[in-house]
Amino acid sequence: MTERLSRSAQRVAEALAEKGIPQRVVELPASTRTAAEAAQAIGCQVGQIAKSLVFQGQRSGRAILVIASGANRVDEAKLAQALGEKVIKADAAFVRQHTGYAIGGVPPVGHTEALETFLDPDLFLYEELWAAAGTPNAVFRLTPQELAALTGGRVLAIK
Repeated sequence: MTERLSRSAQRVAEALAEKGIPQRVVELPASTRTAAEAAQAIGCQVGQIAKSLVFQGQRSGRAILVIASGANRVDEAKLAQALGEKVIKADAAFVRQHTGYAIGGVPPVGHTEALETFLDPDLFLYEELWAAAGTPNAVFRLTPQELAALTGGRVLAIK
């Protein structure tokens, strides 16, 4: 852990503070870019990693955020059914444009624009979750209830 946060991680800490969540962002020496790496670096189960995945509406071009348990893959057909249009996994430029963060560090909060958000119900199986905090080495701890309140996300069976 470092005392001073990088600029991106500090933006996440500020977004959390604005929502009433005290300082929880930590930067780790090991990569947290993937769910498996994050779980290993933190010392938790892969399922406790709340991974933020950005999709793009194929017709509308809109950005959609799915926060999934690190143990699960998103079934794009289920997401498309809920949205009423097919989706594609967003590329790096699209993700940065719509969230303000690079892939591997996208947090569930603090984006450059409001995103329609869906939450994996499996996240609610855990008392404690860990989410990316703006960089491939930064994370923060929260409960599933805090995640739901912070994002306003709709729970959707996505696996």
